[in-house]
Formats: sequence, structure tokens, C-alpha cells
Amino acid sequence: MQSSENNQTSSYTEEITLFADVIVPVAVPNTFTYRVPREYAASITTGLRVIVQFGKTKVVTAVIARIHNKPPEKYHAKYILEVLDDAPLVNTKQIELFYWVADYYMCTVGEVMNIALPSGLKISSLSKVQFNPEFDKPELLTEREGEIIEELKKHQSLNYDELARFAEVKNVYHIIKSLIQKKAIIVFEEVREKYSPKILKKIRLNAFYEDTNYLTALIGELEKTPKQLDVILNYLKYVPVLRTPSLNKKGLEKSALTKAKVSESSLNTLLKNGILEQFEVIVSRFEEDLDFVEAPTPILSSAQESAFTEIMQSFQEKDTTLLHGITGSGKTEVYIKLIEQVLESGSQVLYLLPEIALTTQIVVRLRKVFGDKMGIYHSRFSDNERVEVWKGVVSGKFQFIVGVRSAVFLPFDNLGLIIVDEEHETSYKQFDPAPRYHARDVAVVIAHRQKAKVLLGSATPSIESFYNAKIARYGFVEMKERFGNTQLPDIELIDIKTARKQKLTKGDFSNMMLDTMGLNFEKKQQTILFQNRRGYSPYIQCEDCDTIVACPNCDVSLTYHYSNQELRCHYCGHHEPMSKTCQACGSAKLKTRGYGTEKLEEELQLFFPTANIARMDLDTTRTKTAFQTLINEVESGEVDILVGTQMVSKGLDFEKVSLVCVFDADRMIHFPDFRSSERAFQMLTQVAGRAGRRGTQGKVLIQTNNPTQKILKQIIENDYEGLYQDEIKEREDFQYPPFTRIIKITLKHIDQPNAEKAAKALALQLTEKLGKQRVLGPEKPLVERVRNQYLFEILIKLEKAINLKGAKTFIAEQVQNIELSKDFKGVGIVVDVDCG
Repeated sequence: MQSSENNQTSSYTEEITLFADVIVPVAVPNTFTYRVPREYAASITTGLRVIVQFGKTKVVTAVIARIHNKPPEKYHAKYILEVLDDAPLVNTKQIELFYWVADYYMCTVGEVMNIALPSGLKISSLSKVQFNPEFDKPELLTEREGEIIEELKKHQSLNYDELARFAEVKNVYHIIKSLIQKKAIIVFEEVREKYSPKILKKIRLNAFYEDTNYLTALIGELEKTPKQLDVILNYLKYVPVLRTPSLNKKGLEKSALTKAKVSESSLNTLLKNGILEQFEVIVSRFEEDLDFVEAPTPILSSAQESAFTEIMQSFQEKDTTLLHGITGSGKTEVYIKLIEQVLESGSQVLYLLPEIALTTQIVVRLRKVFGDKMGIYHSRFSDNERVEVWKGVVSGKFQFIVGVRSAVFLPFDNLGLIIVDEEHETSYKQFDPAPRYHARDVAVVIAHRQKAKVLLGSATPSIESFYNAKIARYGFVEMKERFGNTQLPDIELIDIKTARKQKLTKGDFSNMMLDTMGLNFEKKQQTILFQNRRGYSPYIQCEDCDTIVACPNCDVSLTYHYSNQELRCHYCGHHEPMSKTCQACGSAKLKTRGYGTEKLEEELQLFFPTANIARMDLDTTRTKTAFQTLINEVESGEVDILVGTQMVSKGLDFEKVSLVCVFDADRMIHFPDFRSSERAFQMLTQVAGRAGRRGTQGKVLIQTNNPTQKILKQIIENDYEGLYQDEIKEREDFQYPPFTRIIKITLKHIDQPNAEKAAKALALQLTEKLGKQRVLGPEKPLVERVRNQYLFEILIKLEKAINLKGAKTFIAEQVQNIELSKDFKGVGIVVDVDCG
């Protein structure tokens, strides 16, 4: 990319043919050059969306990366079909970022563009089929083909799905292919714009009746037609024109009168006679969110004020600062003051949160302070809503964005501050599809490019970020006390193994945990029960033959979901009805094993029949309204016990939660990953932090089979420094991040020997130059088969001193050699830089 030519509106004369290098949203290397039609020559510029033909029939949305006058050497450039925008929706800084992300994370710039732009900004291309009027050989058609042709004659055109439904087949493509070969049909592309603005139909009185004398006279005349009078009186109830005539211009939503059950025919008569008039307005989908009570900027405590001052001082010397504040220390109030200061300077602010679970309560607080300057951007919003936020950033309507990881790709051009809250969270890392980027790291790069500042906040920082603070690459500020001098919760371990031996359990609950929950319920206090596994039971086992019901596509057991009597695979999505008998031996003795949140919810209802028990996991919060409803119920005190996965650990603040129970701590601690201790400490500390706010000390109970584990002692003592010292020594000894960068390469194929052969060949090629000490594997992962593809992994450790760009270029070349080799046809390869 030649940035010197970017963002330049063409100044070439009409006589010179212009060409545009465009980014297409597909996984192909490089950009593609298209010819600019003369009618667009004077206004064409970088960052505009254009429609181009890609391949023989496909039509896609592309973004112009560069304008020039050099035709491509290896192919004849096609014309741009259409320019979609009057002004760029993608700025130069974004285009440069797309290229950086593609280069660093070893993917194509098209893949970056595809994930960066909301779907609503990309034109969808639908293949349509119509009858060829020149076809005159019906004898060539099969009976099924003849039926399809007759159906096509009845319609102007049909898409593939419509044809499949008519033909009653899942795969209609072979029939279409045959009809194309026989020249009986024509296939073409119908292009449609995905984004559609929200349009309200409204009505108002004819402006003539804004004069109170004429309006009074009209009411008198309509007494002869009571139903028409009813329409007018209902309108005046909502829009008091007699008192304030100017209100009539804004009118009233037509649906309001419909809900008032006025006569529709009378309404239509009034419209026809010109007494009422109908009009349409385009409105923001976020207007409903603007119904808030304004609140002043919170007054900071002395500890918060001190942290704010230290952060500002740190920003004098460092572009990035780590704020290490214990749970409940009031980091959000400090963020608010920082945001306010940056907005007053005229710069933009991006506030990143790891996932939707964190946005709900924080957004309400921020909205009260910043009002409609603030936009929200996350995956639970529709395409249209995300497009409105994107356009709002371009227009300057939104100077402050709260969003999840994808918000780093919004069209900022004047950033002053990026806040990455809970910076340690794994949700900031994208796993599929490419680019497999880490939003925290991309945020640091964006800030550097836009000369902005970055504040990383966490009670349990990632080892890498804490290391960067230790070596003074980042600034460092601490908040060591809880807001309002509330004490950290009292954490107690329960030896569940000993409790079982002493018969002090009910099911897999210790009596101590149940008794404490019971006392908390009697005191009308709320309890959170944490179990990081959704569903009812992780697997079903036959008691006669020991067979475990497994996924047909993956090497994992199927999880039982009681609510819909279904077995589901959490890897590929396969689901099937719960069987009453063993598929291996026919026995009816099927036993649920293990505990998911659904089963815990059921058992607790038996132990506490009068308690209101709710569940917070992916299954119960799939929509933004479902999640908000649940949050409201907990906040209002309707819920006594909340059972949940890691979602309950993420920054939620419930005033009445005084007890947190961890059902099984051991699964997290013993997961086979070099980050397992770090992750366990982070998750258990975060969930423990939900207990005890507003001046009262909370209680935390953790069930474990081994209460002597060192990490549990560190959690009890809130000893992050101790965890860090243990982890950093181990990682230095075994050369793991932050002392190296890790690139994971996964090879997959439906045939296991082929996958293994390709993996060994790639590992051999990599080892020849990088050496055995840097290339580990190939090895089978924990789950060897996913979606009927066998997996093998190669781990590459690159020390910080190595030329990273050169190493990546070499790795990419070797990966391409395998992909192009006839010996390894069909082998898929995924490259994950800085793997999770």
C-alpha cells in the first residue's frame, strides 16, 4: 500500500483513465485493480464503498484503498459497477490499520475488511435464476427439470432457496448446473443494500388547522361524524395543538392512533380529505435509549482522586498505563473523569469491554453522565443498529463509544483515549474467523498511530501487561482499597473430598455451603453460585456398558440440556433428542454425569423450594432483552440465588449479593494450558469480588478436592504479586510469553493420516530454518476431531530478539507450499499469532 497516494480525491483530467485498487471482503491476498468509469472520475477517492464484479458472476462490496493511473499488467481491469457513497465511510487511518492487522496476524486484508465492516455496510449478492426465452429444446429436460422450467415461467425470477423449496430438495445446485448446460435458464446477480434506515410513519394535522380558530371550527363540524371526531380528539390528546400549535409539525406516530383503536376507515377519510396528512421520518434506532435521567460527574474519593492524578502524570511520559485496582475499588468513576476531560478537549474516546455481560450496568451509568454523545457497539445489536453507530462516528454524532472488541475497527480519526477495561479477559481475543486479533493489542497500536493514550484496567492483570509495567514499558497506577472502605470478602475453602468421606454432603454440595446459602436466604440477602459449565450434565453414560454418548462429528461427549430434552455438542453445534436407551447395548440405564448450571439450578430449587432461583449463561441470555431483563430482576431483589457461568464474574455490581459460592474450583486450575493458573486466579478473584459491596463484607465459599493448592492460598490472600512471581519465573524458564511470541498452526483434514502427514511435512520445513528449539510438534490437541476434521497442532516460539517480520514471511511461505501441494489437497491450515 502506498499511503502517499491515499485519501486523495482525483485531480486527474477526464482524458486520463483512472484505476482503483480495492479491498474485497474475501480471503485472497493483495488488492485488485478496477477501472474507474468517467462519470465517477472527478469524485472518486479512497475509503468509498464500490460495487465490483469479482469472478464470473459474483458481485461484492469493496473499499477503495488507492487511486492511480497505472493499469494492471497481468489482467484486463473490469469497470467499477457503482459507487455507493458520496463521502468515504472508511478513513485512511482505518485502511492503514487493516493492512497492519493483516500483516501482523498473518491473514489477508480482505478478511480484515470483512470483519471490520458491519454486514449492513456490505452489499449482499443473491444469485437469481430466470427462464431463458430463447430455449427451444424441451425434449432435453428431465421430468424434474421440466417442472422447474414451468415454475420459472410463472415468475420473473427465483433465487436458489426458492427453487430448492419448490423442487423439495436440499441441494438444488446440480439441477441448476444441468439447466445451465442445456441453456434453459439464465443465472444473474441481484444486488441489494443490506442497511435500511428505520422509518416511522407519522401523521399530523394540515398546517391550516394550526390556527386555533380553524381547529375549533373543525371540531364543531366533525360532531356530525363521531368516528372522525374521535380520531382528531385522540390526536389532540397526544399532540396538544390547541395549547401549543408548533407541536403539530412533529406529528404523531400512526401506530399510536392504531393502539387507541380509532376507526381505520375514518382515519383514511381524514387523510383523503386533507384534514390529516401522512409523512415519514428517518429516526435513530437508539432514540429509545436516550430516555435517561442526567447525573453529574461522580465525586471521587481521595483514593480515586489520587489514582486520577497519577494516571494523568503517567500519561505525560507513557502512552500506555496499567491501572491495577482491586475489585470494588471504583475504577469506573476514575474512567468517567478521564473520559469527560478528553471529550472536553475535542477528542474521541473508545471504552472497550470484553463482552456484552459487562456493558449493561456500565452503559446505564455512563449514559446518565454523557447522554447522546455516547454510542454503543456490540454483537447483540442488529446490522442496522451497528451501521448507525458507524455512520454516527463518521458524522461526529458519537464522540464516545462503548463497545466490545470489534469496536477497534470503527472509523475514528481523532482519538484521545482508549480505555481497555478488564484487560486480562480472553474475550478480547478473536478465535474464528480470521483475523485472529487481540483487541487490547490492536488498541495499543491504534493509539500509537493516532497519538492517543491507552489505559488498561484490571483487578487481575494479564501476566504480559503486568510484566510491561514492571519493566517500565507501561506506566503503572494502583488502587489498593475498596470504595467506601468496604473490606474484601472473607474467602473460605471447603474440602469437598473430606466432606464426602464424613457424609457431610447432599449430592455434590457440602452441607456447609447449603447451610450458609440457607442463612443468607433467611436474611433476605442474595447469593451467586458459580459453575463454569452450561447445560444440565456434561455427559450421559450407560450404567451397564459404560458407553458415553458422543458427538458424531467431534471427539467430545454431548452435553445434556434438560430444558428442551436435547443433547448438544458445544464444539460443532450438533444436537439430537435425548434417547431413552443406550445406542450401544439398548439398556435403559442412562445416567447423567457431572454438573452444569441447569442441573445446579434444579437441585437448588429442591433444597430451597421457596427461593426464586435464576440462571445466567449463554442459553438464558441469547438476546439483549433477555439479558437486560435478568439483570433488572437481580438488581430489584426478585432473584434470591443466581446460578451462572463466567458471565456472573464480569464486573456486575449487585448491592444485595453478600455470598458467592464456587461449586468446583479444580476444573479451572488443572486445565492443561500454560495460562491455567493465571486464568483460574483471575476468574475466581473476579467472581469473589461480586460479594460484599456498599459497606458490608461479603463471604466466599470455594469447594475443592485439594485445599492445600498454592494458588488457592494466593486467591484467599488476594496475592496477585505472589502469583505473578511464580508465573513469570516459570515462563522465563520454559520460554513462554512475555519472553517469546507464540504462533500456533493448526492443520485439519477429514482423513487423519493425511492431516498428520501434512503436519509433519510442515514441521520439518519450519524446523530446517527455525530450529527444533523453536518448533514444537506436531501434536494432537486435547480434542482431536472437530466437525469431522482431524486436527494437528504445531507451536512456534519466537524470542523477542528475532526478526519477527522475517520469521512470519518464512512461515507464511511454508504454509503456502503445503496449501499448494497436490500431496496435501484439502488440508486446511489455520495460523493463530499470539494464540490465546
